[in-house]
Amino acid sequence: MDSLGIGAVAKAAGVGIDTVRYYERAGLVVPKGRLASGYRRYSELEVSRLRFIRRAQALGFSLKAIRELLALSSSRNVASVKRKAEAKLADVDKRLAELQRVREGLSSLVAACPGHGMPERCPILKALGGEES
Repeated sequence: MDSLGIGAVAKAAGVGIDTVRYYERAGLVVPKGRLASGYRRYSELEVSRLRFIRRAQALGFSLKAIRELLALSSSRNVASVKRKAEAKLADVDKRLAELQRVREGLSSLVAACPGHGMPERCPILKALGGEES
């Protein structure tokens, strides 16, 4: 493929046209050039970058972190890429542990609540209000 219009590059990458424009404004994707009419033209590199961005976001990376990963990928600094991924994994593990604690607490409250009676005796409302159940 020599060059693609914005619709073709969006379709090939599995994103919307507005997404391509958003990433372009964010500096993550750069059109190969423009036609005399002003239409953007993209290369296959931008399709790859868009797929990379989409996959990285699905893994929880922020746009700032994705920008850093893209810069590292062009420098071929694999050790830095691994460190970024390890840091992200540690963050995910920490959030999972926090969510597990929340789940256990909420599960206990749900189990303790009969689901009927006076609101002032509800263990869920008491816990949310800061009272001991």
